[in-house]
Amino acid sequence: MNSEKLEQVWQEVCDQIKSYNNIDPTQVNAFFSRLHPQAMSEGFLMLTADNDFIKTWIERHYAEFIKQALADLYQVPFTVVIEVDLAPAVPAPATAQRSGGPSETAPTIAGEAASAKTPTPAEPAAPAPPQNSAEHAAPMTTPNLAGTDADASSTADGPAAANPESANPSVAGMENGADGPTSTLTFENFVIGDSNRMAYSMAVAVAEMPGKAHLNPLFIYGKSGLGKTHLMRAIQNYVNETMPHLSVVYVDSAELLSDYMEASAAHDKEKSSYKNFKTRYEEADVLLIDDVQYLQGKKQTLDIVFQIFNKLTSQGRQVVLSADRAPKNIDIDERYKSRFNSGGTFDIQPPEIETKLGIVKSFVEEYRESEGSRDFDIPADIQMYIAESSSSNIRELKSAVTKVIYQMTFFNQPNLSLDDVRSLLENHFSGGPSKRLTIADIQKEVETFYRVSHAELVGKKRAREIIHARQIAIYLCRQMLDLPFNDIGKKFNRDHSTVMYSVTNIEEKMKENRELREELETLRQIIREI
Repeated sequence: MNSEKLEQVWQEVCDQIKSYNNIDPTQVNAFFSRLHPQAMSEGFLMLTADNDFIKTWIERHYAEFIKQALADLYQVPFTVVIEVDLAPAVPAPATAQRSGGPSETAPTIAGEAASAKTPTPAEPAAPAPPQNSAEHAAPMTTPNLAGTDADASSTADGPAAANPESANPSVAGMENGADGPTSTLTFENFVIGDSNRMAYSMAVAVAEMPGKAHLNPLFIYGKSGLGKTHLMRAIQNYVNETMPHLSVVYVDSAELLSDYMEASAAHDKEKSSYKNFKTRYEEADVLLIDDVQYLQGKKQTLDIVFQIFNKLTSQGRQVVLSADRAPKNIDIDERYKSRFNSGGTFDIQPPEIETKLGIVKSFVEEYRESEGSRDFDIPADIQMYIAESSSSNIRELKSAVTKVIYQMTFFNQPNLSLDDVRSLLENHFSGGPSKRLTIADIQKEVETFYRVSHAELVGKKRAREIIHARQIAIYLCRQMLDLPFNDIGKKFNRDHSTVMYSVTNIEEKMKENRELREELETLRQIIREI
């Protein structure tokens, strides 16, 4: 069979698989783009995968579907063989050749066990999509639900707390040790959608070949609860599993700051303390720093991070950073912004309905597997209600699913109706307009964000930065409070037509300007957390 015909047959097989129930077509598209048909005869198909990760994932999760599709199309049973294509042998990254033997495992990360992580969902590039895990365990006997990317009890990522996107309550004990496997935060249990596909793809690329110049550093940003830490932990897990000779260090900014303060405080008494602090990070082959926005205003710590950053990247060792905003919106020196932006910078947007529904389904499937309850399911209308009602924060969505699961199992109510679930989750979701917010609240946060005074925001000055802040504040008042234009105008000393123009202008700019959308999403998050 010639290659053109083989590709055509393979496309038919893929289309057949996507027609099956309980198959997510977006995941098939992403995963199967990394498979290539090599040979086919009666009852036999040979495929090659880009790497071991793809091969293993396909064999575990899709091999039977491939065989079923072939049998449905050709009415004969098939043997399917998947091999790794080693033809384009890629040289090992510089990091892998830095030392002859295995690197020492990084030291304990304090506070990881106190945090809980949520995964989540963005754009093109080929890597593979898996399924999400859970978080927000209920205060009862907790099933082994996979970890997510945010602290179940926190409403925002705060510098004083352990990283809210890090651990899983069900495996907290495992994560309180060295930088080894971090529970279930892997590429396999990350649900991919249009909102996160590009960030996911780049994370996989870095995990497969750490230290490549065009993705060093890799900077992933997006608001809390969208899956940044899940991707960072997935990189950590993948490198630990496939390249155990490399030293991988994950740290959130709160821990990094604490480490630095302790080392500095002890410096006079024990001169080795400061050296040991730097050595831990400078000897990493892959260094992952989470929530770097919390280092703003911490000049001395930033200087040290900058030194470590420059040393590692100059030696071809990989640095991965995450934040809740783009580098340009972090209040740090321009040289830091420039360096943070010098590799690959990718955002994670709030997930669309389809992705949230996929997360709900994967969470239910994970519960079935962990509990051995293959017949358990949540009705489709309830799953859709949860996906549509939840905010963009995936931890909120997953905790809603957890509540429903416990209501159905622990409280023995397997026949929950949609009305029952509406009552159960009546006060759970934070999405929708806030009734407690005021125009003054929004004005204050916009003034702080853009560094303008209240007099400037509501006054007559027409400097570009002031006009921009004013229009953003008006737009957010209209969107978040749903007030009439006249009522908003009175608080800004503007008339109805000016307010209407401001809203329309921002809406038009958002269509073309991704950075503006990111600014607005950051502001919404800040305002919601008041």
